[in-house]
Amino acid sequence: MINTVLYDMDGLLLDTEPLWGESMLGIAEKHNIPITRERFKETRGLRIYEVTDYWSMKYPWTGSTSLEVAEEILDDIIDRSKKRGRVLPGVEKSLQLLKQNNFKIGLASSSPKRMIEDLVTHFGIKQYFDIITSADAVEMGKPHPAVFLHCAASLKSSPLECVVLEDSLNGMISGLAARMKVIVVPDEVHFDDPRFTLADAKLKSLEDLDLDLIKSIS
Repeated sequence: MINTVLYDMDGLLLDTEPLWGESMLGIAEKHNIPITRERFKETRGLRIYEVTDYWSMKYPWTGSTSLEVAEEILDDIIDRSKKRGRVLPGVEKSLQLLKQNNFKIGLASSSPKRMIEDLVTHFGIKQYFDIITSADAVEMGKPHPAVFLHCAASLKSSPLECVVLEDSLNGMISGLAARMKVIVVPDEVHFDDPRFTLADAKLKSLEDLDLDLIKSIS
């Protein structure tokens, strides 16, 4: 029986996903690193520290280290998110529903812990989560299942008691690999991607999440 719900952050809780590209391009240009949007596909799914490590090997530059560049990107994306981001529709409604019905609620994101903590605090939703975990704490990021398994273990939940809420293909794969149920909430551009049929359910918005749906996929 499902008693635990694990949320992703970027693109599901907050509309921060497009801002990552802006931050990465801006900081790369500052350091004369020849990164383009086309080259983002080379590092898709990697954590930000892995991204800049890759850049340092493939497109070496002088001056700041890959770690320093990653931290600059994080500072920039956090600042952009606070200024231009927002909580997505249905997020607070869904969190309140789950809390009122005694579900354990976790946040499991590939974003660094300091970014997660800063943004959920800024946007006033931190209090809903029983545990906040980052892929920083595990060896592999999504689509590896480690971050979801780590979050479930921290909540003392079996993977079979968990449902994952995700907006991305990598996140969906991560949840399924963890042997959890997965509900996807893709953005409008990717909503009809046939690969999302692998999920247990698909919603247009978290406004549509209800207890009957969770019960039906248990």
